[in-house]
Amino acid sequence: MGMRIDIKRKLLSRSERVKCVDLHPTEPWLLTSLYSGLVQIYNYETQAIVKTIEVSETPVRAAKFVPRKNWIVTGADDSQIRVFNYNTLEKVTAFEAHPDYIRCLAVHPTQPLVLSGSDDMTIRLWDWEKGWKCIQVYEGHAHFVMHLTFNPKDSNTFASAGLDGMIKVWSLGSSAPNFTLEGHGKGANYVDYYHGGDKPYLISCADDNLIKIWDYQNKNCVQTLEGHNQNVNFAAFHPNLPIILSGSEDGTVRIWNSDTYRLENTLNYGLERAWCMATQKNGNNVALGYDEGAVVIKLGREEPAVSMDLSGKIIWAKHSEIQTTNIKTGVDDNAKDGERLALPIKDLGSCEVYPQTLQHSPNGRFVVVCGDGEYIIYTALAWRNKSFGSALDFVWAEDSNVYAVRESATKVKVFKNFKERPGLLPKLNYSAEGIYGGALLGVRGNGFLNFYDWENGQVVRRIDVDSRNVYWSDAGDLIAIVCEDSFYVLRYNAQAYAQYIESGGDPGEEGVEDAFEFITEISDSVKTGTWAGDCFIYSNNSNRINYLVGTETYTISHFDKPMYLLGYVPRDNRIYMADRDVNIYSYGLSLTVIQYQTAVLRGDLESASTLLPSIPDNQRGRVARFLESQGLKELALDVSTDIDQQFDLAVQLGKLDIASGIAHKLDSEPKWRSLGDVALSSWNFKLAELCLKKANDLSGLLLFYTSNNNRAGVRQVADMAIEQGKNNIAFNCLYQLGAMEEAIDLLIKTERIPEAAMLARAYAPEQISKVVNVWKNSLLNKNRKKTAESLADPAQYPNLFPELTKQESEPLLDIEDKQEEGEEASPAEENEE
Repeated sequence: MGMRIDIKRKLLSRSERVKCVDLHPTEPWLLTSLYSGLVQIYNYETQAIVKTIEVSETPVRAAKFVPRKNWIVTGADDSQIRVFNYNTLEKVTAFEAHPDYIRCLAVHPTQPLVLSGSDDMTIRLWDWEKGWKCIQVYEGHAHFVMHLTFNPKDSNTFASAGLDGMIKVWSLGSSAPNFTLEGHGKGANYVDYYHGGDKPYLISCADDNLIKIWDYQNKNCVQTLEGHNQNVNFAAFHPNLPIILSGSEDGTVRIWNSDTYRLENTLNYGLERAWCMATQKNGNNVALGYDEGAVVIKLGREEPAVSMDLSGKIIWAKHSEIQTTNIKTGVDDNAKDGERLALPIKDLGSCEVYPQTLQHSPNGRFVVVCGDGEYIIYTALAWRNKSFGSALDFVWAEDSNVYAVRESATKVKVFKNFKERPGLLPKLNYSAEGIYGGALLGVRGNGFLNFYDWENGQVVRRIDVDSRNVYWSDAGDLIAIVCEDSFYVLRYNAQAYAQYIESGGDPGEEGVEDAFEFITEISDSVKTGTWAGDCFIYSNNSNRINYLVGTETYTISHFDKPMYLLGYVPRDNRIYMADRDVNIYSYGLSLTVIQYQTAVLRGDLESASTLLPSIPDNQRGRVARFLESQGLKELALDVSTDIDQQFDLAVQLGKLDIASGIAHKLDSEPKWRSLGDVALSSWNFKLAELCLKKANDLSGLLLFYTSNNNRAGVRQVADMAIEQGKNNIAFNCLYQLGAMEEAIDLLIKTERIPEAAMLARAYAPEQISKVVNVWKNSLLNKNRKKTAESLADPAQYPNLFPELTKQESEPLLDIEDKQEEGEEASPAEENEE
């Protein structure tokens, strides 16, 4: 059966003829250089043109990203190499690199080097750290140099393809080729290296319509691929998938199996001749350039083919090679959450199909590999072939000796002890779109899901839901049915189903209604999931890992890239995850914590209290947050070991003595401030005063002291405010105290002299002369003589101030006392009279 590789188009953009494409390694960007002289950057996620650069009035035949410098390097028919900053669009440099058209460029993966190939039949090496100096010229081709590529396994060597039909391999330090591969009858257009370490292969294509694979160690052609009926402009090994991609002037892009060399697929996007392509080293995206535009496609799945058994043994596929590791060897008690585990990797063997999925049997003894429409069951330890067959999908039952395969949309087979049980399932009268294993066999139809009994093949229950996946708990009594944007949790009642069958009931097409009990629906997307006891752990499309207990979900961690859940190992109390490159990470989650939370949600606080002593200290904060979310704040305060959390809970509960003790330990101004607010609302003035002092809340202290007529306190605040330079608060204190002379001096000190004069006139006439004198000197120092001369001192010109009478100013607090006694109010009131 042929290789099954999903192909998803991410971008199709029409434009002028595309002569070169490149993909950015980290951003979702496609770079295209056009025959019209433009270079454009597309965001293939949003379909938008991000940048456009008018490079030349001649065709730009080569353009490459240099991500470590934020550059684009271009080569055009005007013989110029130009470099642009793709963020600012600033031209970094431009220089004549060849006396003829520039056909191709190659950027060294680590060194500051760029290769250029030209119609002048030479290849040149440029060093940008030496001012783009040409440090080597390579001669040997007898016609145009069409393509260049560095060896990914040895970046000191590179290969070139020329219209002389030759493929040449070079070393950076030598101007002459190491060797030449001859075999094409016409001009060669493209050359690429095989990326894996197991084959020393090159691939080339030419105007003879052929693709050739070469062994560059033995220097012989090992395979010739025929199929295109016009010039083949590119042929390359995919860096991550076991395929070859080729494109031709016949308008097609062909996908070949790089192991069997069989043609697997042919793509035609109706954009006329195919000219160029680019792949991502760490991704599955492929860019294609045509006469009438560019296309970006995604090949295969992002999710790695990896599986972990209950003991922590991990097996995964790298191409067709199988590798393994064991987390026992890389995890200790001090493992940090989210830290990559340093695990020893062991080669286990190889696989005869391209693995799309790997799956351990429930007991961990077997591993099934699915791919290319086939399945192969291997022993997990020795990697020996145990059984094989045709399958679009494969699932295990709870019993590792029982499994099912979906051979087609109408045929699902069940096996026991590696032998088929024919006729077990009734003939399907619907199209089976997928199958799921576990306690029951699930078969997905269009908009519904049927569950069958593994033993008798009868329908247990039909559920009308558009499912994407199904996860069973280890006990087989809980199930998560995953849909596009939500998932359902149901409880399976095997006893109710058995009683119904024993009583002679006919389940029919709908099954037994009481077999499943609805528990909850959660609006969240599930990417991968697993059960730990009664707790469902899952990763979602927002790059988070959450867990569900009862009907509540809690976040364990966030990621900055997609992660895939491998499973939960109770021995370690840890969740294990992998990224797309099968780097392994772990996160702590105590099974006791889950059991405790489950007991609390059931309302069984007595059982929960018996579990509490066995909860690790580093998990108590999580438990306390859970209890707080359930409104059990008293219990949360008893459980928590986080001093900040304890303080917050004590404040919320009004336990001011506990909160005060913690605040003394932490001695944090925000903590004292929040405690002071609660103390005030609780009429605990002694504690409130202490908190305001500890928090250095001078405005709060001023309000507090003036409210209870504490002159000594206000004086203390005034002194503190002056010392700390908080002049507004200091002035307010002095004004409240009636200390007008000090208030006036403070205004003068802070250069608020006009305000000082107004204050003196209203409340301290004896200070007016001093203030006027200071005011005049200040104006004279600012060369404002006319304004200074317009100021009049009441002592010198009493005729100008007939209403002004000398009187002693009184402190405001005393004035208020006199108002209560019915005495005169203030100097201001006297002046009004």
